Amino acid sequence: MSDRYEYVPHRLLRRRVRDIASGIEGELMAVINENVSDAGVERWMELAYIRGASGREFTTSIANVQPA
Repeated sequence: MSDRYEYVPHRLLRRRVRDIASGIEGELMAVINENVSDAGVERWMELAYIRGASGREFTTSIANVQPA
């Protein structure tokens, strides 16, 4: 696959979630399967984009996301 990312459907989109790694809560805005390759080794990772109370978005592994 040559694309650098693709959107992934998720049951918690547009819902309040918590990042268990940081404890921060916010709204799940998107889940994207991103190509995080380096040094020629292809590696894909599903990242959650969460918008916190400040309005800024941050990313975390989708495995760290739970309903708030």
